[in-house]
Amino acid sequence: MALQIVWFRRDLRTTDHAALATAAARGPCLCLFVYEPEQLQAPDFDPIHLEFLNQSLASLDRRLQQLGNRLVLKIGRLPDIFAELHREFGISAIYGHEETGNWLSYQRDRRVRAWARASGIPCREFPGNGVVRRLASRDDWSAIWKQRMRQPVIPEPATVPPPPPHIRIPSIPLLTWQQAGLSAPRISPSQAGGREAAVEYLHSFLHSRGLHYRSEMSSPLTAAESCSRISPCLSFGCLSVREAVQAGRQRLLQLRHEQQLTHVDPAWFQSLASFESRLAWHCHFIQKLEDEPTIEFRNVNPAFDGLRENEFRQDHFEAWQQAVTGYPMVDACMRSLRAGAWINFRMRAMLMSFAAYHLWLHWRQPALHLARLFLDYEPGIHYCQCQMQSGVTGINAIRIYSPARQAADQDPNGDFIRKWVPELEGVPDEYLAEPHRMSRLQQDLFGCRIGRDYPAPIVHHETAFKTAQQRIFAARDSAIARCNAHKVYEKHGSRKRTMEQRTRNEG
Repeated sequence: MALQIVWFRRDLRTTDHAALATAAARGPCLCLFVYEPEQLQAPDFDPIHLEFLNQSLASLDRRLQQLGNRLVLKIGRLPDIFAELHREFGISAIYGHEETGNWLSYQRDRRVRAWARASGIPCREFPGNGVVRRLASRDDWSAIWKQRMRQPVIPEPATVPPPPPHIRIPSIPLLTWQQAGLSAPRISPSQAGGREAAVEYLHSFLHSRGLHYRSEMSSPLTAAESCSRISPCLSFGCLSVREAVQAGRQRLLQLRHEQQLTHVDPAWFQSLASFESRLAWHCHFIQKLEDEPTIEFRNVNPAFDGLRENEFRQDHFEAWQQAVTGYPMVDACMRSLRAGAWINFRMRAMLMSFAAYHLWLHWRQPALHLARLFLDYEPGIHYCQCQMQSGVTGINAIRIYSPARQAADQDPNGDFIRKWVPELEGVPDEYLAEPHRMSRLQQDLFGCRIGRDYPAPIVHHETAFKTAQQRIFAARDSAIARCNAHKVYEKHGSRKRTMEQRTRNEG
């Protein structure tokens, strides 16, 4: 009897899982996850990702056992693992979800599909979120996303029939970082992986933590509690986007009903609207990588090729990595991120903007560094955002963040900076965002000598800001950049605003 394989990748759940539901309805299934050495050794992978992955795999296995099956773990290259299983047992079909991952996963999926065709094995992939494979036109994307989000969540199968008892397929234990050839984890993830944790994050956000989401998402002081924190759960597939969208809508209906009986804080309605908007935004950005996989390492607008590549300063890059730039808000955000593997979106944008504009670093190396730090690293969002914050798309507003202004707006009392940059604990609020402005006497008085206790700024803000602004707009205003920008917009641009509105300077 040949095997039906349910191939799990970044879809580690049993609910709203079209591949599992389809295969389970047709008969016995081998539920398989493969650790891939090329992914484990990739420059965007970190031991924190392995820990969250293992927690999610353990959760999935527990649930599959409750449904009468189990998760088989293998390690190796694909499609070689499939070929071995086919030689020994025979494979009747492979079921999985469409995945929009990094370039390695894109190449792997092409290999698997080619092998399956050559072997005469059906390989059926189902949409797993709002990303549309072979999208004909961006004009159609929003309607397709809305239609998919309206479809019912696919129920968990009542049972997942296992292979017959005489078919014994060995499974390896969860892979350790030593076995994966990784360095020891710097930290433990700030969030637990797995379905149970994902459901709890979503529930607590929708019923308590998310009340002030809209107003508190931008500050690192409040975002950790007020944001949903389901982003790693979506990245690893412990939750589906559709589940999150529909849970938000159900909560909205509940609140509207309660509003007829008692007072409901209106902030809930604003926050839930913002939450669904962010879920659509999530898929909107992944769609870009789906449509153009080379976004991971090539400028989406080639007119910007050569703009920064030959001016990369390793010393500036290392200072940014190590959080010793002399800009307290930048350093505090990087230190917080290194300690907890998460920081809110606005601060991510500031970190990338500072690297791209103040330090004039090409986006690729900073992007890889941040990918290793983000527990919720999602390639489709990540590389598109890194290019966007570096100004190389030609269709997005240029935003050059001022670290001092962000400190004033998002950390007005200096609590966040003092927590993560304790060298500045005694510095008064007036100088906290720019301690280099203190006189030598003040530095001694407040116990922080610039250049000894805390570094001097590695670049001068006004000079770096002005130079970057001049250079990026000069490149952007070239005829070839404008011509390419129209092509980029047609392929990737949001249809909510015109291109003219999108390219307005909002820096």
